[in-house]
Amino acid sequence: MAARELPVVVRYALELFAPLGTLRVKAMFGGWGFYCDDLFFAIVANDILYLKADAQSAATFEAVGGEAFRLLRKDGRSDTMNYWTVPEEAMESSEEMLPWARAALAAAARNRKPAK
Repeated sequence: MAARELPVVVRYALELFAPLGTLRVKAMFGGWGFYCDDLFFAIVANDILYLKADAQSAATFEAVGGEAFRLLRKDGRSDTMNYWTVPEEAMESSEEMLPWARAALAAAARNRKPAK
């Protein structure tokens, strides 16, 4: 089976994240997941980029108008997940994105589950 072509937003996010380290992206559940040095730190769903947050960092995303990723269930219910949109200016350059991406990596590291 041929590999799925990466959408424009995924390719662009990879460019923005390039200074962070070794990146890989994986198709998942109709969207895309981003890893940096094996830390899962971002998703793209419905062509929107969301970065990982946690109790320590979510308020920072919310304070700048970020929106939490909302998972819509088949029964009509919805759940939010700790992945947040970034300010528009963060999407303009790696320099603007890096503080947000580093915060997402820090949240991912704090919440990493131990290996089995």
